[in-house]
Amino acid sequence: MDKHQRRQQIADYKRRATRSGIYHVRCTASGESWAGPANDLSTIGNRLWFTLRLGNHPHRRLQQAWNLHGAEAFQWHDAHVLEHDPDLHDFERARRLQDALAEVCRRTGATALR
Repeated sequence: MDKHQRRQQIADYKRRATRSGIYHVRCTASGESWAGPANDLSTIGNRLWFTLRLGNHPHRRLQQAWNLHGAEAFQWHDAHVLEHDPDLHDFERARRLQDALAEVCRRTGATALR
């Protein structure tokens, strides 16, 4: 791959449309659940599982449940997807994510991950 192709691929990646929203994680063994906001739902699953496998997820109870029950006991899915609006400012997107997170936690009984 030459320099021009590489730059073009990086530019394409940065311009790609992302899906913001709320993800929901559930431990099938204990019945506990957690929900959190994500600026890019396509990448949050990998990041979440990576931090849990390493044992350094910032939410202590989620990490303890992972350590106790293992990866097989966990499921995750997109609980709410925000509509794509290119004119939306970052602070407004963050506010909408927080509102959606509160709604998902209220509806599912999940603990909020922030």
